[in-house]
Amino acid sequence: MAIEHAILVSLLEKPGSGYELSRRFERSIGYFWTATHQQIYRVLKRMEGDGWVEVREVPQEGRPDKKEYSVAAPGRAALSQWLHEPIEPESVRHDLAVKIRGSAFDDPAALIREVRRYRQVHAERLAHYLAGEERDFTGVRAPDPASPDTAPSGTGPSGTDPSGTDPSGTTPSGAGPLDAGRELQHVVLRGGIAYERMTLAWLDDVLATLHRLGPEH
Repeated sequence: MAIEHAILVSLLEKPGSGYELSRRFERSIGYFWTATHQQIYRVLKRMEGDGWVEVREVPQEGRPDKKEYSVAAPGRAALSQWLHEPIEPESVRHDLAVKIRGSAFDDPAALIREVRRYRQVHAERLAHYLAGEERDFTGVRAPDPASPDTAPSGTGPSGTDPSGTDPSGTTPSGAGPLDAGRELQHVVLRGGIAYERMTLAWLDDVLATLHRLGPEH
């Protein structure tokens, strides 16, 4: 995937300015595809030159007009082509896992502090996801994970939206059934939540093991 595809998805969900896109990357998209402000503006300019996006000036009271980007037909076609291309599962490079194995040749307990720090990062990310879903998806109908072929019912777990949805454009709490776009945003979000919970459970296991294999062993 290229940054262009992430931008196309975000703009199809909701047109916006370069600044608004940057905010989406900071708040949510950045959890699965990172980009700096400079990269986003540079790529937007290239996409405009290639005809993938269109720009219109939006008047703002008391402030300069802003440029609002939306996806043009060639951009939608490029995204469609990419969506139909196969992708390979990503190879995992996990520095912490190598450190854990390497600690067998040092003092395993010496790694506890680093694992705790690592765990705190993931705990904060999970809390961010949970707060975001409480804000964006509470009260909406989500599919029942046990019955994927049935009509949506119930609500999913909680978290913030890694899909890049602009919070100002989401359905307020207590809204009705999810449309297809928001339902897919929600399932990506639930994947992020499940991953963070799995990681925290594994790190708890790692900490228990490191404590057991302390200096006395």
